[in-house]
Amino acid sequence: MLKFAEILIEELLNLKSYYLKVQDYIQSRAQLPAKSIQNTIALLEADATIPFISRYRKEATGNLDEVAIEKISQLLTTFKELEKRKAAVLKSIKEQNVLTDALAEKIKKATTLTEIEDLYLPYKKKRKTKADTAREVGLEPLAKILMAQNAQNIEQSAKQFLSTKVKTREEAFAGAGHIIAEWINENTYVRISLRRLYARKAQLITKWVKTEEEHPEASKFTQFEKWEESLNRIPSHRFLAIHRAEKLGIIKVKLEVDKNEALQLLEKSVIKNPGFSGIKYLKVSIEDAFTRLLKKSFATEFLGEAKEKADEDAIAVFASNLEQLLMEAPLGSKRILAIDPGFKSGCKVVCIDEQGNLFYNEAIFPHPPQKKTEAASAKIKSLVNAYKIQAIAIGNGTAARETEEFIKKVYLPKEVSVFTVNEAGASVYSASKIAREEFPNYDVTVRGAVSIGRRLIDPLAELVKIDPKSIGVGQYQHEVDQTKLKEKLDVVVMRCVNKIGVNLNTASKELLSYVSGIGPGLAQNILDYRKENEKFISRKELLKVTRLGAKAFEQSAGFLRIRNAENPLDNSAVHPESYFVVEKMAKSNGLKPEALIGNKQILDKINPEDYISGDLGLPSLKDILEELKKPGADPRAKKKPFNFDPSVKSIADLKPGMKLPGIVNNITNFGCFVDIGIKESGLIHISKLANEFISDVNAVVKLNQELEVTVLSVDEKKKRVQLSLID
Repeated sequence: MLKFAEILIEELLNLKSYYLKVQDYIQSRAQLPAKSIQNTIALLEADATIPFISRYRKEATGNLDEVAIEKISQLLTTFKELEKRKAAVLKSIKEQNVLTDALAEKIKKATTLTEIEDLYLPYKKKRKTKADTAREVGLEPLAKILMAQNAQNIEQSAKQFLSTKVKTREEAFAGAGHIIAEWINENTYVRISLRRLYARKAQLITKWVKTEEEHPEASKFTQFEKWEESLNRIPSHRFLAIHRAEKLGIIKVKLEVDKNEALQLLEKSVIKNPGFSGIKYLKVSIEDAFTRLLKKSFATEFLGEAKEKADEDAIAVFASNLEQLLMEAPLGSKRILAIDPGFKSGCKVVCIDEQGNLFYNEAIFPHPPQKKTEAASAKIKSLVNAYKIQAIAIGNGTAARETEEFIKKVYLPKEVSVFTVNEAGASVYSASKIAREEFPNYDVTVRGAVSIGRRLIDPLAELVKIDPKSIGVGQYQHEVDQTKLKEKLDVVVMRCVNKIGVNLNTASKELLSYVSGIGPGLAQNILDYRKENEKFISRKELLKVTRLGAKAFEQSAGFLRIRNAENPLDNSAVHPESYFVVEKMAKSNGLKPEALIGNKQILDKINPEDYISGDLGLPSLKDILEELKKPGADPRAKKKPFNFDPSVKSIADLKPGMKLPGIVNNITNFGCFVDIGIKESGLIHISKLANEFISDVNAVVKLNQELEVTVLSVDEKKKRVQLSLID
C-alpha cells in the first residue's frame, strides 16, 4: 500500500510539473493571465468546445473571448507536439547509447522544433555520406588533428593515414575534409549563427523556365520571369503565387545569401588558430560544408517556414472572409421565388416555402435565343400569386443582370422585393451527396436554384452544406496546407453557427453537426428522433436521443432553440444549468419566469450581484439578463435590396472615371474585389482604398459591404477592371 501511495504521489507531481510547463509555454506566447490559461486548459482537456467555454464558462476563463481561447487551444496542441518529438528524439539517442545528461537537459529545455532537430542532427539516421566513407578508411583522426589546429607540420601528419585505400595525401585531406564539413553542418552554434544571417538577408530569386507558348498558365506569372526579393519582406500572396508557378514548372526558385559573408561567419566559428599550417584545408571544408550541406538545408528550412507563414496569412484571410460571409444578413423566413439565370438553356425557376421546402419548379426563356419574354412574364406573375411569394432571389452568374432587368419589368405586387444572391458554390452543392439526398427526384439545375433561394432566407444554414473552399472567398486557397485550412474553417463555421443558435426542430443535419458538442453522428440521431416524434418540445428531451449523454447535452443545449417550447427559456441562449437563477429572479419580483422574458422594465432594475452563487458570477449573470431582454435574437442585420447601375451590363460598358455602386465579394491581403453587376469583379488595390497608408484591408472594407467605386482602368482582353475608393 505504501509503495502504491508513493507511485501515486510521484505521478501527481509529474502531472503538476507538466501542467506548469504547459502554462508557462502558453503564457510566454499568449500574454494572458496564468489562472485564465490554467482553467481554459482544464476545460479543453475535459473536451469542452471553444464556443461553450467562451459563452458559458466566463468566470473560469476570466471572460476570455473565442479568439483567445482558440489561441490557447492551438498553443496547447503545439506544446504537445513538441513534447512528443522530444520524447522520440530522447528515445532514439538513448538507444544509440550516446545520450548524456547535458544533451538530455538541452533537449528537454528546447522550446521549438528547430532547436530539437538541430540537437538531434548528429544522431539522426541517414543515408551513407562521404564522411561515413572517410571514417571507414580511418581518416577521422586526421579530421580531429585538423580541427585541433595545433600540428606543426600537417602534411607530415597526413602521411600516417595513407594506405591501400588512401593512396595520396590529397585523398587523405579530401576525406578528412568531408568529415569536418559534416561536423560543421551538425554544429548547433554554427547553425544558429547562419540561421540569423538567413533570417536577415536571404533573397528569393526566380528564373523563367517555361514560356507562354510552352505552358498555358505561364502568362499569369510573367512578372516572375526574373524576380528577386528579400524573403523576410515578401507578402504572403506573392509568395503563394511564386509557389504556384514553381509547382506548375513555369519558374525555378532558389534562396541565396552572400556567399562571402556566410563563409566569413563560418570561418569565425571554426578557425581558432589563423597561423595553423593546415588552414587552407579547413577553408576548403568550410566552403564544402556551406555549398554542399548547409545552403541546401537552410534553403529548405526557410522556404518551408515562409510557406507556413504564407499559409497562415492566407488561411487567416480566408477565415475572416468566410466568417463575414456566413454572418451575412438573412432575409428570414419568407416564401421565395428563386431563379438560376441562363441564356441558351433558359432560367430555372423554383418556388420554396419559409423553411426552404420546394413547392414548384419550371424553366422559362426570357432571353435570346428563344426570347419568350411574354410567356416568361406571365409565368412569373402566376407563380408569385399562386404561391404567395414574398421575395425573388436571382443568382449572380451568367445572365444575372439581364434576368434582373426582365424581372423588374414584370408587374409584381409592391411588397415583393428583388435580390441578387451570390451563387458561388451552388453548383458544388447541387451535385453533392447532400443535395441528392434532399432532392433525389430532381436534377442539378433544380437543386442549384433551390440553394440560391435558401441562401436568401438564411445564408449560414445553406452555406454549411458546401465545402468552404468552394465558396470562393480567399487567396490561393488551393496552395495552402489543406489540413490546416479545413481545421481553421471548421472552427469559423462552428463559431458562427453557435453565435446565432440553431432551431432544433428545423435544422439540417449539416447545421446541427456544427453545434457545440454534437458532430455528424449525433446530428443524424437527432434527425432520427425528430422524424419519429415529429418535434422536440423541450431541451431536456435531447437526453432521450440515442448516444446523446450528459456531456453532449451540457455542451450543446444552450445553442439549440425550441420555438413554442414548454419552457420559454428553451428558445433562448440561457443554458439549462442556469434556469434556476431566472426562476429565482422572477420569484424575487413576484412573477413567473415567463413573465420576466422580454420585460425590460423589470430586468433593468435587477442587480446581478444579488444572484452571484457558486460558479455563477457577474459575467454570466449579465449575459443572462441581456438575453432575457431579447431571447433568441439573431445577431445578424436584416437583408436589404441592392441595385447595380442599370446602364452597365458587361465589361464593354465600362469607362475610366465612371462611378458605380458595388458590393465587396472577396478580400485579400493586397486589396478587395467588388461585384459591380457584371461577370468580372473589379479589384481595388490596397493603395486605392484610402488617402493614407493601409496595412489591413479589413480595416477599411468588409465582405458584402456596399460601396461607390470609381473605375480606374479596363482591360477587356485580360478581363481585368481596376477600381478605386479614393475620390
